[in-house]
Amino acid sequence: MSEWLSREEALERLRVRPQTLYAYVSRGRIGMRPDREDPRRSQYRADDIVALATRRARGRSPSAIAESAIAWGEPSIVTAISTVWHSRLICRGRDAVALSDHATLEETAGVLWAMPQPVRFEAPPTDAPRPPGRAQAFAQLALLAGQSRPSLGRSAASLCADAAHAIGVLASALGAEAGPDPVHMRLARGWSVDDDGADAIRRALVLLADHELNASTFAARVAASTGASPAACLMAGLATLSGPRHGGAGEALMQLTEDAARHGADAAIRRWLGHDRPLPGFGHQLYPEGDPRAMALLAVIDNTDETLRSLETAAIAATGAPANIDFALAVLTRGLGLPRDAPFHLFALGRSVGWAAHMVEQILSGSIIRPRGRYEGLLP
Repeated sequence: MSEWLSREEALERLRVRPQTLYAYVSRGRIGMRPDREDPRRSQYRADDIVALATRRARGRSPSAIAESAIAWGEPSIVTAISTVWHSRLICRGRDAVALSDHATLEETAGVLWAMPQPVRFEAPPTDAPRPPGRAQAFAQLALLAGQSRPSLGRSAASLCADAAHAIGVLASALGAEAGPDPVHMRLARGWSVDDDGADAIRRALVLLADHELNASTFAARVAASTGASPAACLMAGLATLSGPRHGGAGEALMQLTEDAARHGADAAIRRWLGHDRPLPGFGHQLYPEGDPRAMALLAVIDNTDETLRSLETAAIAATGAPANIDFALAVLTRGLGLPRDAPFHLFALGRSVGWAAHMVEQILSGSIIRPRGRYEGLLP
């Protein structure tokens, strides 16, 4: 029978930080299970840890170190925008959860963009009504990207002005009504949500605004490093977010929730895990003790969805992984009766503020992001 170690024992044997341990688990290099005496904690397979520690002791080549930095590795790009520090999301020195208690997305943009003047996300009203949604968001951003100026040689104020206009266009494409009000209120009106629901939407947008160097943010920075226009940088972020391993987690969780409603939470989770699929909505490598963004959002949602609550209980019992922000977005969506794709809409609109912040920071750095590949193909 395999021996299992506590988190503290695993960290001691590997001599790594907790984030590195969770990265090994996410890549399948270390087995993990819930602690049978305390399901809120996790245990790690000792055989995997011994084998990994042995390989680490032999040393790694520079190319292997560089490769490992791509997937949940050590920080590789200097930024002053956001970081995860002791299980807290910090944005420009401010706790994101505390910021979400009162700030609008516009005010959050002012923080992340280091802008002294107010930010507004206005978009001109359109003559012909178009069904809002993901396809419209791609179409409108692409149209704007094709018409916009490159970003090289421009001031931060000019770049932020273009980004604010692009985010206004994105908000309109995702269902926000036109007008001068904060974008969360316009989005709530587009979704026929009352004031309490609008405030929950506001909080969700702020909590999603940035999250250090995630995949979509990295894509936006790569585009910015080439001098692409602000709208094109947002387009790069949006395209990356649409993947099932990033912003697609919301869609997967909605599918899991519908399975749970039909077959029961325990059966749905067994079937999901039986197909060797990671459970959407639960666990996060950077938040082993729980995602503070999820806790903050769930605390202000009054409508309790029994299917999701039973799913949360069953998921924690099965995996030991607490709910993350994707789960909280699903609770918000079902609790307010929002469109089924609302988690992606909220994610895209909120995170666009972070993409813009990183776009400006990358442009001002004056450097291009151009990693090299390790060729393993045939040679002449």
